Amino acid sequence: MGRNTRKRRTPLATKAIAASAALALGGGGLIWANFYASAHESNNSGQNQTKAAAGQVATIACPDVQQKLTNVPAQAQQGVATELANLDKQVTEAYTRLASTRQAQAGDANFVQNAIVGPLKDKRAATLNRIRIDIQRVGGQVDAAGLQALAACTTQTANQTTAAGGQNGGQQNGGQQQQNGGQQQNGGQQQGNGQAGAAQNIGGQAGNGPVAADFVDITKVQPNVAAKPQANGNASKGVFITKCGVNANKNHNTDNVIVAPGVTNGAHHLHDYVGNQKVNAFANNNTLIADQTSCQNQGDLSAYYWPVVRIQDGTQDFDQNALGGGKEGNVGKILTPVQAQIKYVGSPTSKVTAMPQFLRIITGDAKTTTNGLANANAHWSCTGFENKVQLTTQYPICPQGSNVVRTFAFQSCWDGKNIDSANHRTHVAFADANGNCQNGFKAIPQLTMRLVYKINPPVLQNGQVKNAYAVDGFPEQLHKAATDHDDFIAVFKNNLANKIANCINSGQRCQ
Repeated sequence: MGRNTRKRRTPLATKAIAASAALALGGGGLIWANFYASAHESNNSGQNQTKAAAGQVATIACPDVQQKLTNVPAQAQQGVATELANLDKQVTEAYTRLASTRQAQAGDANFVQNAIVGPLKDKRAATLNRIRIDIQRVGGQVDAAGLQALAACTTQTANQTTAAGGQNGGQQNGGQQQQNGGQQQNGGQQQGNGQAGAAQNIGGQAGNGPVAADFVDITKVQPNVAAKPQANGNASKGVFITKCGVNANKNHNTDNVIVAPGVTNGAHHLHDYVGNQKVNAFANNNTLIADQTSCQNQGDLSAYYWPVVRIQDGTQDFDQNALGGGKEGNVGKILTPVQAQIKYVGSPTSKVTAMPQFLRIITGDAKTTTNGLANANAHWSCTGFENKVQLTTQYPICPQGSNVVRTFAFQSCWDGKNIDSANHRTHVAFADANGNCQNGFKAIPQLTMRLVYKINPPVLQNGQVKNAYAVDGFPEQLHKAATDHDDFIAVFKNNLANKIANCINSGQRCQ
């Protein structure tokens, strides 16, 4: 598959993901690998309700075509990005139909296949054919049959979507990827949420999650944070801090200019933006460098953006009737972080190279419910527990006086040539377990972010969760904790990229 940009496989990932062989097709024109979460049977109390929910179709799982496309000619990238956005829209529409036809599903065992999954395959097949045409029109190569094989979608039960629930491992610590076997079983929490029968849903204020199994009392989780890799004599030990605020001015939109440029609502969920203040689907390098920034250092025009967190307590926010908001299952009161700490750190084994202008990085995977955990990079914890417990597949219930913390540690190795790649992953990579970049990649300053939220602890009662909180996401992803992700576009003025690298390489603490 070319360069390996995935994180080192953890015991959790190995257990939760069945990975088919990677196939290279069409002379390198298309490469893909399919990932599916393994099934997990609940042994919780109240099994009748749990099994009723688990047996119902909970969501739709479609191959993530974007992740499979690793070699798209530059002339075809805009057309392909538009069609990939169409695939997301089709899945969203199919999931909406799935959620609104529970009564029909209860009366007809073939309803989902005949009325939802089958027609979805036909729509995807037509879109995939347009992607093939876009690539071949400019001389690119693609295996038509292999591409069409990505048209068919399957369904997942509630059991399958919570396969990884209650187990957390493979966390990052101190900006480096760690391997550990820390696993916590979800003591007695039910995976089902809702009433049996036609009115049944899979939990949450909008009926698309989260459920009780998506939460765990952090005080009952065994420590799972491993030690940092040992630094050698060539380590770059400095830190550069950039202060860009917490998005108190509520700069939001549901676009995703990296993945779906030129497509309004390309993310199907709402983002917080700090740093560059004019990021939307139509932003480009010229507009980004000309825009204003919320950062104190006016040379930092970088775009830092992430999905919002909401409290599902029955309240609504400004977007309750909007696409990307309530119309697509993202409901509840939007929370503004009480802290947003952004810093760049170095490598334990080498000096760092300055980030190239307009470098794009996405960390994590917004579609882990259907993709599996291979690219998951979510980190959830509580203040006072961050050095002991980090969670990937569950949200923490923090003790009184402790706040919820989301942490992101971005890929810190760069191929030295490209500011982006067709699947937005292969141009960057994580360092290995010892902190080294592999395959000729160069160490760059590692962007790390820490977002702190003041949240009243959710309550688990009778297999239900009350006053849940959850990250925004694609509606079919059911608001799982593992779908958390973060986006970044490097935009620097006044030689700031070099100043950051020099600060880190000289072991200073700068801002």
